[in-house]
Amino acid sequence: MKWKGRRSSTNVEDARGRRMGGRGVGGLGTIINVVLRLFGVKGILILAVLGIAAWQFGLIDPAALMGGGGRVQEVNYQPSPEEEELFQFVTVVLADTEDIWTREFNRVGRQYQEPQLVIYRSRYPTACGTGDARMGPFYCPADKKIYIDLGFYDDLARQFDAPGDFAQAYVIAHEVGHHVQNLLGISGKVAQMRGRPDYNQYSVRLELQADFLAGLWANHNRRYLDRGDIEEAMRAANQIGDDAIQSRTRGKVTPHAFTHGTSEQRMRWFIRGLESGRIEDGDTFEVPYERL
Repeated sequence: MKWKGRRSSTNVEDARGRRMGGRGVGGLGTIINVVLRLFGVKGILILAVLGIAAWQFGLIDPAALMGGGGRVQEVNYQPSPEEEELFQFVTVVLADTEDIWTREFNRVGRQYQEPQLVIYRSRYPTACGTGDARMGPFYCPADKKIYIDLGFYDDLARQFDAPGDFAQAYVIAHEVGHHVQNLLGISGKVAQMRGRPDYNQYSVRLELQADFLAGLWANHNRRYLDRGDIEEAMRAANQIGDDAIQSRTRGKVTPHAFTHGTSEQRMRWFIRGLESGRIEDGDTFEVPYERL
């Protein structure tokens, strides 16, 4: 991928020099303990009523209150030259997504709100709970931020056998796809399905649509692609399909436990986005589940 010398995004928070220390009491727990000591059970009931009212009026974010669990400490961290180049790379990829999604949202009469990318190490507090590098990159809809530990790319290359800068770019584009879904209200509707017996099917649809949106981004980014870039993204999609991961980790495949889709599905929806380049063509919720 041709990325050097191009615009970098300013929506990047470098948290690599901040680490979570020992587990402390989360923000909500601290409040409850103080109120309980001062006012007893009656105080807790009053706090609950006020909290619910504040939440209904959008004055507080309960996810942010519950997402603590540890104190953030400043540490002296010096990245290697290779890691620093990777940092610059992801800022360019994010800038690409900003330009492309701003144009695509304008085309359909909407306004795009750019997400923030937080680059951290090991563990970090988020509005969706504690981010852990072992989880891989993720998007938090509560704070509209993408979180990634750059060490994941080593795992992608070595453990998943999916090296290459465009495989790395695909990961960012997929997470930005979740941000697009959040802005369009799709993520919220899927979240309401949580607890249903068929919830995993909605999760699969959401993830495959994010793969489609990553392909759409690649469609609008063709002039910067090198030979073999699409194959790198396809290899990454193939290696992180539910069936491939289950086969490697469990020795068997359990379709009813899928949350992201099979390798074949993930590759197919990425290619569909690559060929289409139009957000209207990526409605994974209209397709019968068995035909995804």
